[in-house]
Amino acid sequence: MKKKTRYECSSCGHIAPGWIGKCPVCNEWGTIEEVEVLETKNKNATNSTVKASRLSEVSINTSSKYISGIEEFNRVIGGGLVKDSVSILTAKPGSGKSTLLLELSNDFADKGLKVLYISGEESESQIKSRAIRIMEDIPPNIWLLSTNSLDRAVDVIDKIDPDIVFIDSIQTFTLDEFSSKQGSPVQTVECTSKLIEIAKNPSKPRAVIMVGHMTKADEMAGLRTLEHMVDTVIILESDFSDDLRLLYTSKNRFGRTGEIGLFKMQENGIKQVENPSEEFITKRDSDIAGSAIAVTKEGSRYIAVEIESLISSSFQPYPIRIADSLNKDRLNTIIAILEQRAGIKLYDKNVIIKTTGGLSLKKQDSDLAILMSIASSVTNKPVDNRTAFVAEVGLTGELKPVQQLEKRIMELERLGYKKAYCSELNDIKSQYNNFLIVKKSHISEVIGEVLK
Repeated sequence: MKKKTRYECSSCGHIAPGWIGKCPVCNEWGTIEEVEVLETKNKNATNSTVKASRLSEVSINTSSKYISGIEEFNRVIGGGLVKDSVSILTAKPGSGKSTLLLELSNDFADKGLKVLYISGEESESQIKSRAIRIMEDIPPNIWLLSTNSLDRAVDVIDKIDPDIVFIDSIQTFTLDEFSSKQGSPVQTVECTSKLIEIAKNPSKPRAVIMVGHMTKADEMAGLRTLEHMVDTVIILESDFSDDLRLLYTSKNRFGRTGEIGLFKMQENGIKQVENPSEEFITKRDSDIAGSAIAVTKEGSRYIAVEIESLISSSFQPYPIRIADSLNKDRLNTIIAILEQRAGIKLYDKNVIIKTTGGLSLKKQDSDLAILMSIASSVTNKPVDNRTAFVAEVGLTGELKPVQQLEKRIMELERLGYKKAYCSELNDIKSQYNNFLIVKKSHISEVIGEVLK
């Protein structure tokens, strides 16, 4: 091995031919640093035993996943944790990343798997204190290591031979081979590369989940290369509620990326929510103006959600438009449809929209419910709290059909609702078990019947 000096940007990782004051890639000043690296020969370059396989002859191992007892986690990652996979979990500080990893450690260890939890941020006593709060009985199959040296971590992995390895977090680890500091692009990428090599060892495949820091811009810290290297990018979102957490993937080589898992932070850890609809609907005995129920699709599941509106007179030239759970342009479009197609004037009204629980309304299937919530609030006429609205709304005010209406009706019926308004273009009977389905063609028809 030979030592080699190179000039590298500590901000973006750009390698320059020599020292310069300003990085030509990220335009940062004073970030070019002199770094010493050890040159090693590529062992695979002269390996003549490597052979290609025919795709048609490659065998698939049907038992290649570790299935946890946490169904919300299994759903998000594609049915289970693949044995030779490398995933990265990212979230804002305090969202519950480490707590979720301890919950998974407990679950996998109870199933007889050997788990190694490596932390570069907390001491072993700190992790033990959290584990006592989360676990009733700490399984003997959970091993713990507190270090910032990935070289030492690799030695421990070789000795303990775990099935699953948790790394908290990747930005805190270093390899002795590289002189860069913790969190630098070189150290982060090289440490990740080493963990991928360990996970995908054909003689002993292991599942690895790393924690990754998140920036103020709500993006994972470090080079974009990191996301390309791993198999799965898991995001734990905590913006919409104090105790609710939304788990989803932005990249998943083993399943779809549209699936979500819902968790709730409690004193004894982070626990999965088995009935999400109950978290997004207010339980009340009487009807109230400004509230309407929608059924939106999140991944493969259908969730009933309550939409609340507050309409007030504006004493300013430009009325306030606030939508915490809705794109502002979409809100303005819905307001324009109400004014032009239903005759409800809102040009001098403040309009505030939110959902119970803070769930984001990303799909158009909640259009009719949003419209009815606003119309109910501005007319001060309540909607029957056993009625839901399931339809998209066009710019003409016409109701458009939604997919899988039967499954949405089943979710509403399970929750005790009795009636739903939808588009007449949906091919479904007017009576579904004991549930009444009312088909309409235009929003004016729905408003006229519901708010008469």
